[in-house]
Amino acid sequence: MHSLETVYKEHPCFGGAKTNKGRIHLPVSPGCNIVCRFCRRVLNDTAQVPGTTSSVITPDDAVEVIREALEKCPEIKVAGIAGPGDTLATPYALETFEKINRTYPQLIKCMSTNGLLLAEKAEQVIKAGIETLTVTVNAVDPKIEAQINRRIVYHGKTYQGEEAAEILIHNQLDGIRKVSASDVLVKVNTVLVPEINGSHIEEVARTVAQAGASLFNIIPVIPQAEFADKRAPTCEELDKARVDAERYITVFRHCQHCRADAIGVPGVFDIGSRIYLKREIEKRKSLESEKAFAAESAGLHLASAGYSTVELEEENMIEKSKFSFSFAVQTQTATFSHG
Repeated sequence: MHSLETVYKEHPCFGGAKTNKGRIHLPVSPGCNIVCRFCRRVLNDTAQVPGTTSSVITPDDAVEVIREALEKCPEIKVAGIAGPGDTLATPYALETFEKINRTYPQLIKCMSTNGLLLAEKAEQVIKAGIETLTVTVNAVDPKIEAQINRRIVYHGKTYQGEEAAEILIHNQLDGIRKVSASDVLVKVNTVLVPEINGSHIEEVARTVAQAGASLFNIIPVIPQAEFADKRAPTCEELDKARVDAERYITVFRHCQHCRADAIGVPGVFDIGSRIYLKREIEKRKSLESEKAFAAESAGLHLASAGYSTVELEEENMIEKSKFSFSFAVQTQTATFSHG
């Protein structure tokens, strides 16, 4: 375990903005157990939106991805898992951290969760060596939470409305209490939807601080999915929410809305697409080779126009990757800072 001083010094999301500290996000968690109305989890190569990734990898893949990423970006100090689904809904995140403990113990281990299963899995989280944990808490009033979250799936049963909200909120706060008592640094993310929880942010901040959270991040809602008709907060609304929250807890002000497969220094550069897309291309090439071998073994001949489908796709993916990387470097900070 790293000291608190080291975490605040090396983690790009703690202790103020840093332009020379990097992180790698490992998209090993495909499934989610709640349905947030603002969430749109998709496989996507370019969108700079949380929950998006170009691919989903295995815990074994993750170790190799870290090796390649460190070669290209030695600034990486943190290995994080933030989706694309919930990290505790499947076992893969905790398995990945166990492998990281053995192979890259120098990296700070960071995880994000919606908190539905946090209370019952707190001991596993602590045992996995996770040092910084982000829990998304959008409301502490079930009436408000029910407007943001459509349903949850908890121990095989589906709950909706305020009943679902009560379970979720109880488990989130109980989980925060348990992990923070073991010196895990807890950051809470709250998505600000002005029409729904705009006047509720201060109460969320006060409640999670009492539960043991150390840092609070207010994320402007991105109008999409069921909230496509909602508006993002203005700079003034976001600033007021931050000022109100700061009465109770330290507020994080430089969130970059990172993807679930982000690699690099937040707000400075990202090489995630160059690593994950390359791996996806290689996988598809291997699959095409296997198909060709099977056809040849069967005495068949695969028609070809001079280019394989993978070669054509590779060309397109690389061009998209180059554009995405260039565009992200130029606009990432401005797009999501909201003042």
